[in-house]
Amino acid sequence: MTMRCTGIGRAMHWPKWLIAAVAVLAIVSQADAARAEDAAADDAKKTPCTDDAMIVFDASGSMSGNQTLGIPNSKPRIDEVRWALQQVLPSATRYRRVGLVTYGPGPYNQCNVSLAMKPTSNAAKPIMRAVNRIVPAGKTPLTSGVEQAAEALDYRNKPGVIVVVTDGEETCGRSPCDLAKLLHDNAAQLTVHVISFRYASYSWTGQNSVMDLMCLADQNNGLYIKANNEQELADALEKTLDCPMISQAPLNPIR
Repeated sequence: MTMRCTGIGRAMHWPKWLIAAVAVLAIVSQADAARAEDAAADDAKKTPCTDDAMIVFDASGSMSGNQTLGIPNSKPRIDEVRWALQQVLPSATRYRRVGLVTYGPGPYNQCNVSLAMKPTSNAAKPIMRAVNRIVPAGKTPLTSGVEQAAEALDYRNKPGVIVVVTDGEETCGRSPCDLAKLLHDNAAQLTVHVISFRYASYSWTGQNSVMDLMCLADQNNGLYIKANNEQELADALEKTLDCPMISQAPLNPIR
């Protein structure tokens, strides 16, 4: 008996309508993939890691003190803060514009606040030049410093981040907690982080307590972090100012 093999070993002939349908599906899949990539890129642009930020830098007289009182050759607190900023700013300023407010520098025992720079691209070196020139001497007008930083961010209309670095509480008669509530009620989307550097959890002037510092963060979606040495301070700055969830090669600190 003779067997006939039909279709085996020969090229299969697909109907034209089926070929066209497969081609359309391939094009649609490619378009969907492209849209997904664009959406992911848009989400990355909208991440809080790219919101403008302001550093509020404590340059009050206590920052000139040694880390261990009574040891003349200990590093002043302000030098420890400078070191920590050097570690973090090169990375943080890649993803966001950063500005600087200082409070306390200038004449001894005065309530001085200075807007050194508004949020600026590639701000690492300008910020370090500014903080390296500071001679700490005055009181701690922390509340006014945060207020100026919020205004520099245009906080009523734009999202923004404030990172406060302080070694003490408000000493110029204002209430950080009152300001915290005002910012909360009027801000578009403001985050205030407070880093308490070598600061015990009690008031040592009798004017305000650590609770006022916590209030700034609690009322405005932020973190209150205690740091007791240079490395802990650098870690706190990375957590609040940088964007540690973004994978990247380590950058060299500013020299």
